[in-house]
Amino acid sequence: MEILPLKSLPTLPKLKLAVVGHVEWVTFLTIDKYPQAGEISHGKIYLEEPAGGGAVAAVKMARLTGGSVHFFTALGKDSEGKKSEKRLRELGLKLHISWKNQPTRKGISMIDSKGERAITVIGDRLQASGKDQLPWNELTNFDGVFVTATDSTALKHCRAANILVASPRLGPNALQRSTVKLDAIIGSGLDPDESLKSLDIKPSPNVLIATEGSLGGECSPGGHFEAVHLKSPPIDTYGCGDSFAAGVTTGLSAGWSIEKAISLGSHCGAQCVTNLGPYES
Repeated sequence: MEILPLKSLPTLPKLKLAVVGHVEWVTFLTIDKYPQAGEISHGKIYLEEPAGGGAVAAVKMARLTGGSVHFFTALGKDSEGKKSEKRLRELGLKLHISWKNQPTRKGISMIDSKGERAITVIGDRLQASGKDQLPWNELTNFDGVFVTATDSTALKHCRAANILVASPRLGPNALQRSTVKLDAIIGSGLDPDESLKSLDIKPSPNVLIATEGSLGGECSPGGHFEAVHLKSPPIDTYGCGDSFAAGVTTGLSAGWSIEKAISLGSHCGAQCVTNLGPYES
């Protein structure tokens, strides 16, 4: 499958988009090298952002379309939750939050000189459920929804949108119990937590995509696609897969072919590599 130049892709129409997913308050830290046991590593640049797959995808979709993407999520009633709410609103999202009496999940992403990151998460992932008092019924009028974290009940509400794309991070229970047909599922050929190989989803999604970082990825149907060539060394690979998924979901929601949608996603993933953290400045 050919990756089309960004300038050759159609102009995106006005779209009504949503993401249902998770947030983690992440500390991004560049280091000279990953420490071995007993060693001390020196940090250089320090940044904090509300990240996680749901937040990253929602912000990217908002920047692609210039619109206000709806974000259904859950946050803890703590300082990290309040900071996340404030920052995500600044980033242009329309938030629908289920507030939980649990800590907001935190994370530390250490980035080495080659742009590769190692992540440690702290605490349980919080997610909005179909039982939460959120405006699930509004999704009926949406062009597209991308989902990274929720339960089977909410996933059924999401299916009311014209296009529904999900991540395997949802877990087999939500995917299988909902019995909804996905337009696409986007996982990873490198990350075991996002592998598509062990998933047995019925009905089967229309399209299965497994990303492979700098090697591109595999699409079924469609075959192998290459990654976008980087003109400069990578700075940080955090959020590249979620940015890719945001582009693919947006393209499919606009009625584009899978080739054009994957091309947009590939350019989004490549752009993400050029920043520290998941959001371009």
